[in-house]
Amino acid sequence: MSQPAAPRRIAVWSGPRNISTAMMRAWGSRRDTYVTDEPLYAHYLAVTGLDHPGHDEVIAAGETDWRKAVEFITGPVPENRSIWYQKHMSHHLLPEIGREWLGDVANGFLIRDPREVLASYIRRRESVTLQDLGLREQIEIFELVLDRTGKPPPVVDAHDVLSDPARLVPLFCEALGIEFRDDMLHWEAGPRATDGVWAKHWYDTVERSTGFAPYKPKDIRLPDGLEVLAEECRPFYRQLHEHRLGQ
Repeated sequence: MSQPAAPRRIAVWSGPRNISTAMMRAWGSRRDTYVTDEPLYAHYLAVTGLDHPGHDEVIAAGETDWRKAVEFITGPVPENRSIWYQKHMSHHLLPEIGREWLGDVANGFLIRDPREVLASYIRRRESVTLQDLGLREQIEIFELVLDRTGKPPPVVDAHDVLSDPARLVPLFCEALGIEFRDDMLHWEAGPRATDGVWAKHWYDTVERSTGFAPYKPKDIRLPDGLEVLAEECRPFYRQLHEHRLGQ
């Protein structure tokens, strides 16, 4: 008698103001998949003290001990699902958090042009730094996985996904060792029980969506200081962009 396949845990690392929540919706549309929304966020806010929307509520609702958070996300998959999709913000992986557990998950990366990220970010928070965007942490995680496995982990760019989701989402699934399902391209509008308590501050657009919105070029004009920050981000973005799927 054949043995059941081992559960597949997937950690996808993104920065803020990307299509990370839409991608979580896509995976959450699968009946075989459980999704978890930013399991390291409460620890991140508790340690940094940063003034994010809903700061106190996030800490109260989440796990502030990173060891317990990691124990959870590398433990049994909730609801006996065969796949566990974990949406992570890469900057939540603070220096004191161990990295060994990254070998227990299949790691993927979601990137977006820094100017588009910044234009969206400053509509929610008045100030932003390089540390808020998680690009350096994405590079660190990418290189850790590359060193461990000997091959680049999968990277998808938000522009490519929105331009052709029917092509890029299957490519992402394949690279993560998962069979694509058509229901990943459409979902019902509205909130989800698996959304973080911060959803009311950040997820209004996603809650109205029923699929990946078509990509629309943007006329972006950033303040001079943010143009400087965008240029600081660009080498990190380009390093990951070179490995993107679908080129």
